[in-house]
Amino acid sequence: SASGASVVAIDNKIEQAMDLVKNHLMYAVREEVEVLKEQIKELLEKNSQLERENSLLKTLASPEQLEKFQSQLPTEVLCPEEQSPGVAAPAQHSGGSAV
Repeated sequence: SASGASVVAIDNKIEQAMDLVKNHLMYAVREEVEVLKEQIKELLEKNSQLERENSLLKTLASPEQLEKFQSQLPTEVLCPEEQSPGVAAPAQHSGGSAV
């Protein structure tokens, strides 16, 4: 009977320790998710700003300037879908929240 009680006590201690570890991990994961959400928000804002700048520059540039610029770009930038197999094209982001 005494050994049964000690087994129960040990099981309770193990369960408490596991709960403590679980709570700590959940807290750490929640913190990391918040950091990543903020990074995503900042990157989306930066992407939007760069897209606006790109659009403005395209409207202000002459056809000759655009042609000269495009001739200087590597072909991977101009035609990402034609990259060799095994090379992943950059992921397109729709602008919605990923989290």
